[in-house]
Amino acid sequence: ETLQRIVSTLVNKNDEIHNFIDMLNHTISNVQVNSSNAISELDEEFDGLYSVLHEMKGSMASTIQQEEARKIQALQDQLSQCSRALESSEELLELAVQSLDIKNPEELLEAARQIKDSVTVASAFRLSLKPKVSDSMTHMMVDFALEKRMLQAVKFLPVPKAPEIDVAACLVADNCITISWRMPEEDSRIDHFVLEYRKTNFDGLPRLKGEQRWELVDYIKSTQYTLSGLKFDTKYMNLRVQACNKAVAGEYSDPVTLETKAFVFSLDSTSSHLNLKVEDTYVEWDPTGGKGQEKIKGKENKTRSNTASPKRSTNNSPRASARGGRDRFAGESYTVLGDTAVESGQHYWEVRAQKDCKSYSVGVTYRNPGKFDQLGKTNSSWCIHINNWLQTTFSAKHNNKAKTLDIPVPDRIGVYCDFDGGQLSFYNASSKALLHTFRTKFTQPLLPGFMIWCGGLTVSTGLQVPSAVKSLQKSENGLGGSTSSLNNVA
Repeated sequence: ETLQRIVSTLVNKNDEIHNFIDMLNHTISNVQVNSSNAISELDEEFDGLYSVLHEMKGSMASTIQQEEARKIQALQDQLSQCSRALESSEELLELAVQSLDIKNPEELLEAARQIKDSVTVASAFRLSLKPKVSDSMTHMMVDFALEKRMLQAVKFLPVPKAPEIDVAACLVADNCITISWRMPEEDSRIDHFVLEYRKTNFDGLPRLKGEQRWELVDYIKSTQYTLSGLKFDTKYMNLRVQACNKAVAGEYSDPVTLETKAFVFSLDSTSSHLNLKVEDTYVEWDPTGGKGQEKIKGKENKTRSNTASPKRSTNNSPRASARGGRDRFAGESYTVLGDTAVESGQHYWEVRAQKDCKSYSVGVTYRNPGKFDQLGKTNSSWCIHINNWLQTTFSAKHNNKAKTLDIPVPDRIGVYCDFDGGQLSFYNASSKALLHTFRTKFTQPLLPGFMIWCGGLTVSTGLQVPSAVKSLQKSENGLGGSTSSLNNVA
């Protein structure tokens, strides 16, 4: 035994090391991929910066060229005016020189008068001999000293630190998981958090091989989050959190594994009554399925209609064999069992009936009930029974004894089984009000049992024992709750 324990410990350690090696190789691969992605993103950022600078350069060069063209045009216009004025002035000057050669005083006087008038209106005297624009282009210069200093100060963005999950504050209850975390140091730049989770059957660190993908919840603003409406069809759940600022996400927190065990079963279609159509967690009464049934109690079932009332009992019928098969139940025992037995612990599941369902029973039974047995009609089965045929009756049944329950029939019924404590309780699944409790000592494994006639039932499994039920159990046990008149020590 000691050697077996040592070998088992070694096998577990080897399994952990293999898992860790897989994780390290996966991390190496991720580092390479993420480094390549980071370089690609860096190239994109710098290419974007180059593109902006190139665009700015083109725009500013265009402005300089426009200014150049404006100044040259202004100077050329001024140059043309000066050229025309100079040409006119030279003509006038030539005329004046010629006038000086006139000998006749009167002609000279007339020529002088004309020259005087022409000079007075000459354009050369109205010209400004100062350039309209300067040749300076210093106002088009740029200084990138500040920008250079800013670019030289560019560094990698500050990455938020990994959050720390507060395992003590995490809560698993009522098919919900509330996870809490904190930052190792205050960081005012945190914008939101990202939560990832996945179901697993392995305790400890997350595994890479054969595991489900991470599910993601993004943009969480607080340091607590509740995952609700879960089906606990695995034993554990891995969770991890990362912090994000406006631009970058930090490392994930160390993953935690929370226990989420619950009772999960399906309906055993291989051993149900022929008149039942079974699909995983749904069973429906099928009036056409029972045609051609074998003789029941030594007589042909010729006169029995397909909607025979389930009230009639066949307690004295012979027991069926333990093997499974579609002839597992017959006659009016329209029964299907769960495929997983309760052998210890506390478990909970719920059942919802169709509104037009005429009759159904919900409960538990020992393995291998008789072929014609009905739930609650034997000392090895316990149930509550609802009959909507003609008038509604609601009762608890065991060992062929019935106790009428003078309370409304709920839409959903919760079944709580404490195998070790010898207790089977039924609840209104919505309000968690107690409907009835059986107390006994269970000596064999129990199978969930369901009997249906004219209608259908949906079973919800993978549910934890609700907190309200736990509280009621503590209160009832503390007060020494009443004992049902149908109790039986089996």
